[in-house]
Amino acid sequence: MKKINHILLFLLFIGLFSSCRDKEETAPQVDPNSNAAVNRWIQEIMDQVYYWLDDIGTPLAEESDPEDYYESLLFRPTDRFSVIYPDFQELINSLNGIELEAGYEFILYRESSDSENVIALISYVKRNSPAAEAGLLRGDIIQTINGQQMNVDNFQTILSEISSPHTINFLRYDEATEQYENQGNLELTPVQISENPNFLDSIYTIGNQKIGYVVYHFFAPGPGNNSTSYDQEMDAIFANFKAEGINHLIVDFRYNGGGFVSSAVNLASLIAPGVGEGSIFSKTKYNSFLSQFDDFQDVQTEFRTKEQNLGNTLSGNRVYFLTSRRTASASELIINGLRPYMDVFLIGDVTTGKNVGSIPFEDEENPENRYGILPIVTQSFNSNDESDYTEGFTPNITVTENQERSRQFGDVNELLLRTAIEQITGTPSSGRIERLDRIDLGSTLDHKTRAGTMIESNKIQKN
Repeated sequence: MKKINHILLFLLFIGLFSSCRDKEETAPQVDPNSNAAVNRWIQEIMDQVYYWLDDIGTPLAEESDPEDYYESLLFRPTDRFSVIYPDFQELINSLNGIELEAGYEFILYRESSDSENVIALISYVKRNSPAAEAGLLRGDIIQTINGQQMNVDNFQTILSEISSPHTINFLRYDEATEQYENQGNLELTPVQISENPNFLDSIYTIGNQKIGYVVYHFFAPGPGNNSTSYDQEMDAIFANFKAEGINHLIVDFRYNGGGFVSSAVNLASLIAPGVGEGSIFSKTKYNSFLSQFDDFQDVQTEFRTKEQNLGNTLSGNRVYFLTSRRTASASELIINGLRPYMDVFLIGDVTTGKNVGSIPFEDEENPENRYGILPIVTQSFNSNDESDYTEGFTPNITVTENQERSRQFGDVNELLLRTAIEQITGTPSSGRIERLDRIDLGSTLDHKTRAGTMIESNKIQKN
């Protein structure tokens, strides 16, 4: 796909069945603006690359709505992740962290088990965004949007309003009074934001332990146009960790729903000991049709040789990952890919359980077709041929964010980070523990295009 220079692409495929070519030659022409034109394109791609090709569904009528047509082909419920988007370019922008928004993410909770009210707890605020400039912080609680109190019946309708200029009323916890104080109303106007996934990095010296901590929100090499600036920034973070002599590493994947495999390989290559070209990070399996061809047999992805690699400096050959039920896809690929090489210790909640990968497709031949599809095309295995994590990875220590009041990322009393530090040092925190009664209803992160994505790097060329 020549139009997507900023993605490591799959593209289309090596050849078509002769019967498919005959069908193309004899099929009647259709209006490029029609549903039939879109659906023929969908069918052609799915017949070639869909991972569950042998279980593909019976298509609807050719003039059906493309979203319904695409859905009819999917192998549900096994396939939880293939999706279609009305605008391909918006899909690509979103995968690279470019969105029209005010710049804050939040998790929705029922106030308590006996309340119908819904609150929005801010998970994090993006740098250089309207929300950041307005002073919003992680842990702030949105009570109303455009003057409307959310409840279990209306919150989805009200949330649709935040893509336009809107007003929020919010609370902030006051450490002095130990109460949430009303901060009044705040007007926010969405703008085009290019989010940097490298959210935070810190080093903590506690006793004789030196701990590196990095918060990474999604996998993208850069903001687009073949940029690798985000990967290079991650390299610089690890170069600093190495120069400072850290002997423990905590990687925060709690909100990381996935992204590009190339960036996953880059990060894994900074962590695993004794790896480089020739060391297998992952293996990739394709559908029954593509697997007939040499290029799609025994496909292996190797680690990279990185001078910033922490290698054998990590105590006990162990790395710590902070997880949640929103930790998915390329994040899980790293967890699985590192396990043959080191002790991978998980703290948080059970992960999503996505061991399959996608590639975005656009219709290059019909400019009237703006749709983009993101079908499942591969399944991933580690160097030991292990891929059995469709139910997610179970943490070594289970803790969830909704157990306590949210603290800022990097605060050593923040629940998940505190738990990891306690595990490393063997010393319980003196921080005060607050237990909360909150029911998670969903998050803005759940609706991100990148949520649950693993964008493959190998190429399939159309003949």
